Amino acid sequence: MIKQLPESEGSVLGFEISGKVSLEEEKEWIQKIEAVLENHQKVSILAVLSDSASWGVQAGFEDLKWIMSHMKRLDKIAFVSNSNVWKWLVAADSPFAKMFGIHEQHFEHEDLNKAWQWIRD
Repeated sequence: MIKQLPESEGSVLGFEISGKVSLEEEKEWIQKIEAVLENHQKVSILAVLSDSASWGVQAGFEDLKWIMSHMKRLDKIAFVSNSNVWKWLVAADSPFAKMFGIHEQHFEHEDLNKAWQWIRD
């Protein structure tokens, strides 16, 4: 499930992601981001990931395809999770993302306020 957080404002969007994300949910998520991009040059995304967050193959492929075609429109991505896997994935991906001007950072759940502050700065 993907739920937009009420703190979302302007070009900064926050989402809570739990359970297995379906293709339909992925498409809805992309539509929300694209609606923001109609009014803003770039978007920043804060993703709060539960321990059960995962993507089906189709949803994951759709996500990857969208990101690859919109890299220049992404500014910052904050991943909020207590998972060491997500922490490792963000650390491994950050140098690649920086080549395209995307800033990524991982935060623990207890640092959610710091994540919001970072994504807004």
